[in-house]
Amino acid sequence: MSATETVLIPLDNVDPALVEDLLDRAFEPERRTRTAYKVREGMDWLPGLSFAAIDAEQQLVGTIQCWPVALTDENGRAHPMIMVGPVAVLPEQQGAGYGKALMTAALAALDPRAPLPQVMIGDPEYYGRFWGFTNAGTAGWNLPGPYDKHRLLVRCDNPAVLPKSGMLGPWLG
Repeated sequence: MSATETVLIPLDNVDPALVEDLLDRAFEPERRTRTAYKVREGMDWLPGLSFAAIDAEQQLVGTIQCWPVALTDENGRAHPMIMVGPVAVLPEQQGAGYGKALMTAALAALDPRAPLPQVMIGDPEYYGRFWGFTNAGTAGWNLPGPYDKHRLLVRCDNPAVLPKSGMLGPWLG
């Protein structure tokens, strides 16, 4: 199946156990110890921005989840954002266009009237080239655990509104 034939459905239409199995296969069970899990701890993913990719045999081959998070600046003000990811595709299906289709769908589902900045931990060259994510402006941001600073990315219509520093965590607002 090519990316143009990819069938995407809302993630909340998929059995959560199947999603967890796919995430374990894509990232291994140790994924739960990663810093991204601490950033979104206690939050539920956003159904309107989270999707599943289904192959020609009606099998789950990929997922994307988006989460409500916030960057809390030094004055204690929370700046709401959307954390994109994980983007997960079964190892044997990677390179078939499922990940690109999932990313494109999630970003296209954002409300253009009030788009929140999107943040993710990922490869700046890849996510920058296709979707405009950048690590410019995130150097002063912190996460609740170890991460590669150059992999903390943001996508925002007006980067001037982003705080220069702060701690990224769950959006409790």
